[in-house]
Amino acid sequence: MALEDKPYRVYRGGRVKGKVPTLPRPERERRRPGRNGRPPQQRYPGTGPAPRRRRWPRKRWLGLIPVVLLALLIVWAVASYLAVQSGVETANKRLPRSAKRALTVQNGSVISNPTHVLLLGTDHSTTAARRGLEHTDSIQLIRTDPDRNRVSYLSIPRDLRVAIPGHGFDKVNVAYQTGGAALAIRTIQALGVPVNHVAIVDLARFPKLIDAVGGVDINVPRPILSKFDCPLKTNAQCASWPGWHFKKGEQHMDGRRARIYSRVRKNLLNPADTDISRSARQQQVMTALTQKMTSVGTLIRMPWIGGDLAKPLATDLSTNEFLELGWRKFRAGSSHTLYCRIGGSPSSFGYLIPEGDDVRRVLREFEGIDAPQPPPPGTLFGSGCRIGHPLLG
Repeated sequence: MALEDKPYRVYRGGRVKGKVPTLPRPERERRRPGRNGRPPQQRYPGTGPAPRRRRWPRKRWLGLIPVVLLALLIVWAVASYLAVQSGVETANKRLPRSAKRALTVQNGSVISNPTHVLLLGTDHSTTAARRGLEHTDSIQLIRTDPDRNRVSYLSIPRDLRVAIPGHGFDKVNVAYQTGGAALAIRTIQALGVPVNHVAIVDLARFPKLIDAVGGVDINVPRPILSKFDCPLKTNAQCASWPGWHFKKGEQHMDGRRARIYSRVRKNLLNPADTDISRSARQQQVMTALTQKMTSVGTLIRMPWIGGDLAKPLATDLSTNEFLELGWRKFRAGSSHTLYCRIGGSPSSFGYLIPEGDDVRRVLREFEGIDAPQPPPPGTLFGSGCRIGHPLLG
């Protein structure tokens, strides 16, 4: 067979001159640095479209804010209630059973029915001759009237001559000294008004209560200078002591100063100031305190101070009744707050004798039966009622 007749081709080996074409290399992805210098996330390696990352829309985040606020509000409310409840339960144990039995039964809840609360401020004497004696330095009756959305305060001077059940006529503050809270309740009821609840305030611990709420704001109607209750140790020091001074006008008072203001008996700058004036100042301080206790700032701090608010108290009021009274006071405001007092003529025996039917007249105004009438002008010890401001003159 000839060479040309071979069934295959013979290729010549060796390298082809020039550049050898190669297959193109796959392009490499340019890896850009991620956010904050972190490595970039790997792309989805699977088949099909890459899953999209879920993000909450802004509307959903905004809708979550009210839920969080509601949860915080519930936690705050529960903590506040438990704090107040702890203090109130202890205060309930301080009240004698005889006082509870003397009370007039409350018809329905405080928030929807008229309620009368007797507020007694007790003064424990620290002198050796009078140690152990307890007096009611402040006597007030508080009435809530849901139908009129009104809260009324009745100031009863401690020297008022009244009939004490089983003991004849005497100063009204003798009732507590003789028979405790039970006899004090029956004495007020003998005037012709019911007493559904009672709260006894230890005035020696009263400053701590005022300090717990951050002090009170008092509008002093006229300047006061008094040497009552000298804080110094010796008589020589007290003789040169300038005394307590309260300037006229609005001023902020801590617990100690508010207690002194409410207890001043003699004003060296105004001899007309008497026990009637002191009762008005006590009513003024109590009103300022109740306003502060129902303020927004106090309510915010309630989980931390709620237990301290009841420390100076002995009462039959429950936690819910306290909250209902606070709500009634908040709703009433100054325009629906009635201030009343029983006055009279001072006698040589230290009594304050009511004139004519003053007691009956003031009680009818206090109960909302008659329209309130202020004390006669020019009288220092007149009886009457006024809406909006305590009777300081």
